[in-house]
Amino acid sequence: MSPGPNRLHQKVSGHLFNAFFNYLKNKPCEIYAAPFDVRLPGHSKKNEAIYTVVQPDIYVICDPVKLDNAGCVGAPDLIVEILSPGNNRKELANKYEVYEESGVKEYWIIHPIEQTILIYSLIEGKYHPSRLFASGDLVESNVIKGFQLNLESFFKAME
Repeated sequence: MSPGPNRLHQKVSGHLFNAFFNYLKNKPCEIYAAPFDVRLPGHSKKNEAIYTVVQPDIYVICDPVKLDNAGCVGAPDLIVEILSPGNNRKELANKYEVYEESGVKEYWIIHPIEQTILIYSLIEGKYHPSRLFASGDLVESNVIKGFQLNLESFFKAME
C-alpha cells in the first residue's frame, strides 16, 4: 500500500480547491477532489466495461450528465495533479497519456516544492504545454474562463 499524500500536497490541494470552489459558485461547473472516481470509458459507459479509473487530486466537470453518485463517467474538463516525492513518473507519464487519450481539455501539474505549474491544453486531440509558471506569474485557465491564480500569493500561503 502506498503512503498517503504529504502535508504540503494536502495544503496545496486544499487551497487550490478553495480557490476554484469560490470562483465556481453560481456557475454551471462543479469541482471535486480525491478520493472520488473518474471512470474513463473506452467503447461503453457501462460500469462493467470501464477498466480505466483514476482519482485526480482535483477535477472540474462542466457537463452534469457525466456525474453520478460514484463520481464521473467521461473526461473532466480540467484535472489538477499535485506532485509528491516518489510519484512524479506516474503523474508525468502514465496519467498524461490517459488524460490526453480520454479528452481532458486541460491538465495542470503542480510541483509544490519548486512552486511551479505546467498546464497542458488539448488542441486537436494532442496536449500542448504552456510555459512553466512560477511565483510572480498569474495563471489563467483556458477551460474555466475568467479563473485566475496569482502564484506568488498562492505559494506564499503554503509557507
